[in-house]
Amino acid sequence: MEKPKSKDPLYGKTLQIILEQLVDYYGFDTLGELIKIKCFTDNPSIKSSLTFLRKTDWARKKVEELYINTSTKF
Repeated sequence: MEKPKSKDPLYGKTLQIILEQLVDYYGFDTLGELIKIKCFTDNPSIKSSLTFLRKTDWARKKVEELYINTSTKF
């Protein structure tokens, strides 16, 4: 019997995958305009952004919300 799939759009997605897909879709310039956090505007990189987002719940929530709203476009 097959397990029912989760209805959570973030299920099975790591923060790194979410961030990489958003950067691929928007680029850091647009991402920095949509979510005003320094790690997207000043010398951005996936590594530095992941470090910040893992420590900062409010910023991670904003990234997750943007991913959910954008995921139909991927």
